[in-house]
Amino acid sequence: MAKKLSKAERKELIQKAEEARAKHPQPKSSVSGFESIDKEAEKLSGQN
Repeated sequence: MAKKLSKAERKELIQKAEEARAKHPQPKSSVSGFESIDKEAEKLSGQN
C-alpha cells in the first residue's frame, strides 16, 4: 500500500507537475470532448 504523503510533500509534487506542464504544454485537440467519446464508442462497438 502506498504511504500517505504529508502536506509539504503533496505541495512539492504539485509544484513539480505544474512546472513540467508549463515547460511542455500539450497541444489542444481540435476535436471536442463529446466527439472524441463518440469516436471511441464507434471503435469499441465495431469490435463486437
